[in-house]
Amino acid sequence: MSGPLASLKVLDFSTLLPGPFASLMLADMGAEVLRIESPTRMDLLRVLPPHDQGTSASHAYLNRNKRSLALDLKQVEALEIVRALVKDYDILLEQFRPGVMERLGLGYEALKSINPRLIYVSITGYGQTGPYKDRAGHDINYLALAGVASYTGRQDSGPLPLGVQVADVGGGSLHAVVGLLAAVIARQQSGVGQYLDVSMTDCSFSLNAMAGAGYLACGVEPERESHVLNGGSFYDYYRSRDGRWMSVGSLEPGFMQQLCAALGRPELAALGLSPKLKVALQVEFEKRSFDELCALFAAVDACVEPVLSLSEAVEHPQLKSRQLVSQVPRGDGSTQAQLACPLKFSEGLPPPRHIGVEVGAHSDEVLAELGFSVQRIDAWRKNGTIL
Repeated sequence: MSGPLASLKVLDFSTLLPGPFASLMLADMGAEVLRIESPTRMDLLRVLPPHDQGTSASHAYLNRNKRSLALDLKQVEALEIVRALVKDYDILLEQFRPGVMERLGLGYEALKSINPRLIYVSITGYGQTGPYKDRAGHDINYLALAGVASYTGRQDSGPLPLGVQVADVGGGSLHAVVGLLAAVIARQQSGVGQYLDVSMTDCSFSLNAMAGAGYLACGVEPERESHVLNGGSFYDYYRSRDGRWMSVGSLEPGFMQQLCAALGRPELAALGLSPKLKVALQVEFEKRSFDELCALFAAVDACVEPVLSLSEAVEHPQLKSRQLVSQVPRGDGSTQAQLACPLKFSEGLPPPRHIGVEVGAHSDEVLAELGFSVQRIDAWRKNGTIL
């Protein structure tokens, strides 16, 4: 089994989370992904805790199924190697600040002249243009500037740092994958590739789907706990007697009626979206323990579910039935448990081949495939071009 993207070859120059998550998706779907890594500058993900048998769990996951070639891009010989690779690759993914790849001699215009079919994807915080293009940033900054943080959180405590990196993954990784696959389809018609400028701030701004539409069309400024879906209604989280939490999304009248009936207060459904309903529901939830609430709503189809810890989510029967945890080979005969690719294809996906590898683990292999001699590879290793 080869996977739906088995025909694609990807050169991945990215580090940290957005680019690697994007290329992980491509690799899981069968694409051949080659990471180009620095032999001298350590990727933060390689040292980020926690560690499993000396390997960062985050690195082992985000870089599974990928090969690694360690190149010092500041050396002329490294540029020769990249130009040789580009001839045979479909996609280049990079995450440097604007202008860095151009200064290295590896910008889109330079590489397009070698391979006109190349699809070149740049993921940055603010994009390739505009006054912020050279500014540093992280997920929390992009969500702040995109307006998302302004109506996320509580009125009395302000915006909340989210546990999942929405701008990095939702803004950067997922939009990059959608865009590059669209470029692949366009190339099938035109025969030529193109350049894709992915700004995590831009893409996070576009995620203001409902609030943004309301503001632009009607002038309604969203605020924390001000509308139906951000805590301004009973659509919210409720604390149990023992300090756990339940999620309540019973917006439709039928679901709301089942919710109130299950709590023994059917008359509450008449309150509709009134703030009084939220107060009354909190009183009812706090009368019961978390386990009692889980048992109560297990048989009620009212859009009420427990807030699970990650360890509980891993063991939940729905997620287990969907096989969302995979055992991935380490390379020494053992395996490591990792989050599985969540996409379900009727033809299936290839099983994971290996966890993230050491820097330059495939350098000799890749260079030999390009036709470089053992003597030349050894010389490059001695002068620091490769690792």
